[in-house]
Amino acid sequence: MSEPRVIFAHGKESGPWGSKIQHLANIAESLGFAVESLDYSDLMDPVKRVERLTAHAPVGTPLVLVGSSMGGYVSAMACKVIKPDALLLMAPALYLDGYPGDPEDCPADSVVVHGWGDDIVPLDSSLRFARTRHAALHIVDDGHRLAESIDFIGQMFSDQLKRALDRSRPGP
Repeated sequence: MSEPRVIFAHGKESGPWGSKIQHLANIAESLGFAVESLDYSDLMDPVKRVERLTAHAPVGTPLVLVGSSMGGYVSAMACKVIKPDALLLMAPALYLDGYPGDPEDCPADSVVVHGWGDDIVPLDSSLRFARTRHAALHIVDDGHRLAESIDFIGQMFSDQLKRALDRSRPGP
């Protein structure tokens, strides 16, 4: 069995180790997960970013994908190929012009966090994704960066990682 792993996908104008990713990576590492955050800053095309992630072919048991904004699109769209055990999306840029397709084969443990005050990605995108998949959806009093909600997201993420570890352990 390979080690548990979390793969992060950053947003359009952020970098691979922004403050949210650093915070969540520390939580993942404290629970025994290896962490990776690919650098997409040279690619503005979201489809090319999905191709980069799927070509990377990450492995881990369990494997968790995490994405913010455009990275949320990348992580969700990569599920069809990568088949992660869990998915965390923060203000995912889904169903927008220039972001084609509808995510397929997203894991049952998909969690979405979106801010009421997001002026970049409409809340309706997260509602649509969550509604069609019965995914957990948390709407917080925050903006697109979700900077004021980082502790809340961290606690949810920790719980999600623990669930993923529990599901990956062999039964009695």
